[in-house]
Amino acid sequence: MTGMTQSELANWIALYAATGLCCGIALILSIIVTIGEFHRTRAWTSVKTPADALRLVPRTWWRWQRRYLLSTPVTLLIVGSFAATLSWT
Repeated sequence: MTGMTQSELANWIALYAATGLCCGIALILSIIVTIGEFHRTRAWTSVKTPADALRLVPRTWWRWQRRYLLSTPVTLLIVGSFAATLSWT
């Protein structure tokens, strides 16, 4: 079994860095959008009891998860197109 060449190792590191950067941007944007949606719908007004507050947590988590997971195809497209520009020989 042969090891990776220096250029292959550099390419993989660059791909992981690009993926991390895209995921970080998606994380920040999804948090901003979720906060904006939370504020726009005034979701906290339905909290009257501690049980309501406990039910609000998973609903808020689901809102954020939905926004974050919607970025997956864009992240894959960006990182895939970046990988296509790298020299793998």
